[in-house]
Amino acid sequence: MTPYGSFTFFFIVAILLAPTIILGLQGKRFQTYNMFVTILALGLIFSSTLRGAIALILFTIWQVLLIKSYIAYRKKANGNSIFYLAVILSILPLALSKLMPYFSQVNLIGFLGISYLTFKGIQLIMETRDGLIKKDIPLSRLLYFILFFPTISSGPIDRYRRFEKNFQAEVTADQYKLLLYQGINKIFQGFLYKYIIGYSINHFFIAKLRFYAHSQFEHQLYYMYSYSLYLFFDFAGYSAFAIGVSYIMGIKSPENFNLPFISRNIKDFWNRWHMSLSFWFRDFVYMRFVFWIMKKKWIKNRNLVSNLGYILLFLLMGIWHGLEIQYILYGIYHALLMVIYNSFERFNKKHKWWPQNKFTHAVAIIITFHFVCFGFYIFSGQLFHKGV
Repeated sequence: MTPYGSFTFFFIVAILLAPTIILGLQGKRFQTYNMFVTILALGLIFSSTLRGAIALILFTIWQVLLIKSYIAYRKKANGNSIFYLAVILSILPLALSKLMPYFSQVNLIGFLGISYLTFKGIQLIMETRDGLIKKDIPLSRLLYFILFFPTISSGPIDRYRRFEKNFQAEVTADQYKLLLYQGINKIFQGFLYKYIIGYSINHFFIAKLRFYAHSQFEHQLYYMYSYSLYLFFDFAGYSAFAIGVSYIMGIKSPENFNLPFISRNIKDFWNRWHMSLSFWFRDFVYMRFVFWIMKKKWIKNRNLVSNLGYILLFLLMGIWHGLEIQYILYGIYHALLMVIYNSFERFNKKHKWWPQNKFTHAVAIIITFHFVCFGFYIFSGQLFHKGV
């Protein structure tokens, strides 16, 4: 069963979380019960595919062994080679699952949510190496963090230390009332975004573009903007569902969207769009690449290092979506936008060519919106496959 894909799913989740709500409203702890709910929910989600369930179990065992082994190793030593090996081994199942469809009709490794679970595993290894995670993590809590069902399929990607803080917190009845209220609001927002606005755009406009467009150019233009809006409302709606259910379970999963279509530049856009993913790539790819290059002193020009970091980041982000041409070009497109804007930003600091006022702010939002929509047009594959 697809998470948040049917009203039946919401009905079952409501029944499963009824004891959580009762306990929360009484000011009693409910995290142990929520662990049990996560197991039941995962059984429901993977009930239609035995292969996927087996892949999830084997993947989880693999990640837990890696994380536990590296935490134990880190207490005794701090070798870079072991750290790199742990990261590579953590990424390996995801890499194989992305490559396998090109060699076999059956993907024995891939399953729903493998990307986001992998990101959590890599994060734990890297933060252990950085000294941010110093203590051993109880097995039950580690499993709960990795497999937390509300966010399993498409995020948001939580950070362990933030998750742990929520898990350990003593929540009073009044505090839980606020969490419950915020969670229900988020779920209703998700219904508005995904099942009303997103559905209407897709069903009443995108599916009927032939009635609105009088030329091929108009058809592609209308598709570009409508697809961009549909993608936002569909994905933001899903994220709202995941965050809402998380809140009801006492976990404040991070926000994933912050009005991305009013971004004033491409950097601002990536600070607003799929934020948990973009921040993950920023912290664990971009920042580490820049720090590593500057530490080795291979390149002394900070601007060049920064631009190379953007190219690496967005190429990886594009490839992560898939090896199809549209995803790779989408990554290259955003890498170029970031490099160009980075250069423009430095130029403007010296020459003050673009003043900061309400008019230029509005113009910047309009310009950014068009560039972002063209990026989504590339991402959709419509540029290479005409016809909706």
